[in-house]
Amino acid sequence: MIVLGIDPGLAMPGWGVVYKGQTDKLTCLAYGCMKTYPKDSLADRLKFIFTETQKIVDTYKPEVVAMEDIFFLKGSKVIATIGQARGALISAVVTKDLPLFEYNPRTIKMALTGYGLADKYQMQHMVKTMLGLKEIPKPDDAADALAMAICHINTNRFIVK
Repeated sequence: MIVLGIDPGLAMPGWGVVYKGQTDKLTCLAYGCMKTYPKDSLADRLKFIFTETQKIVDTYKPEVVAMEDIFFLKGSKVIATIGQARGALISAVVTKDLPLFEYNPRTIKMALTGYGLADKYQMQHMVKTMLGLKEIPKPDDAADALAMAICHINTNRFIVK
């Protein structure tokens, strides 16, 4: 199974692709961020996120996508921009006919650490360990996206295909 994990955002959405074969071994295929620039119009930034997401899907051919659900209450402007970015990301995925699974932060933390209140360092360390990486993936948005992919694999590991 190949899973694309996405950490939604407008400035720098993270993405990570994880492969799980017949064994329980997880392999990181790739990860990164889609950096957008505040000087660009909102429409151009959303178009860039949409286009880059489709390129990632075309390159790595994931079977499913896992994305963090909106969960927090910052300011209404922050929620609106994240919502718009999520819309671009979701549109890019569903137009490629990929199933999308959304997870809240507590579920993601439980799936990786067994503790729903794990801190960022614990999460990043588990991503590094579970994927057998030499160092914690950077930037944080990419590490978060890999965590989402791992969460999906761990949460759905008993589903027989």
